[in-house]
Amino acid sequence: MAGSVLFIGGTGTISWWCVRAALEVDWDVWVLNRGQSTMRPLPDGAQLIRADVTSEVSMAAAVRGRRFNVVVDFLSYTPARLERNIELLGDSTDQYIFISSASAYQKPLTMWPITEATPLVNPFWQYSRDKIACEEAIMRLHREAGFPCTIVRPSHTYDAGMFVTLGGWTDILRMREGRPVIVPGDGTSLWTLTHARDFAAWFTALLGERRALGSAFHITGDEVLTWDAIYLELAAAAGVGQPHLVHVASETIGRLLPDHAPDLLGDKSHCVFFDNSRVRSLAPGVFQETLWAKGAHQIVAFHDSHPRYAVRDGAIDQAFDQLAQQA
Repeated sequence: MAGSVLFIGGTGTISWWCVRAALEVDWDVWVLNRGQSTMRPLPDGAQLIRADVTSEVSMAAAVRGRRFNVVVDFLSYTPARLERNIELLGDSTDQYIFISSASAYQKPLTMWPITEATPLVNPFWQYSRDKIACEEAIMRLHREAGFPCTIVRPSHTYDAGMFVTLGGWTDILRMREGRPVIVPGDGTSLWTLTHARDFAAWFTALLGERRALGSAFHITGDEVLTWDAIYLELAAAAGVGQPHLVHVASETIGRLLPDHAPDLLGDKSHCVFFDNSRVRSLAPGVFQETLWAKGAHQIVAFHDSHPRYAVRDGAIDQAFDQLAQQA
């Protein structure tokens, strides 16, 4: 047995695959959440600690008296939540892995490729600024008290159950109906997609790794794609030969769909590609296995065979019609 690891979360797009990968390399895996996931039930061998992570009382009762070699925190989005979790679990582990976000990197970027030394500045997205504040808080603990932390920054990570485009399944329906699909920007900016299975394979190399203490790592695939290429692969997977793609400025989309503006302006409208040499140095035999052409087919096949998740978004549908008329 490699040791014991607690995942706070464990049933999300990324965390579920990390739980599975940790089991495959012989970790004793515990997962702390409410135990309500239907899309991603826990893999065989994972042990559930049922708790409401929004409640300090529930969390404290669930973890009291327990110790783990590693704690992986997928569910801290603010410094207050992170500090509470560290207070509850920080003295009961040899490594605390905080899951941050590659969206925290400087926007707009001034140099490529992105390395872990790229500045953390995102004036567009509060989510990213909160992650930056979390990183600053946990690294301050490391510098001042030797707290054994590791920071991990995922970029755009997906699996078969998660869409990567603005419209989600509505994009596929519109492609199949021959209706216009809105692509933010001019379709030529560069983007990196990472299958969660590949992310998890690199991530497990950090578990219990003393060389990772006090360091940050981003974990992404090495394939770099234009947004047009991303949409065209989805169209091919959906059996559509030539989709009607309409390019619209992210700022214009954000005015009509304000809930999507921070994500677009603070992340997806910028060219991003990464130097992954830091994490690869700890996992030299691990390579990207799922390129986007394969991943796109997995997404479409999953939704075609699971109608409960293949839902049209009426607001997106209406907004796309309006944007296409204005373009």
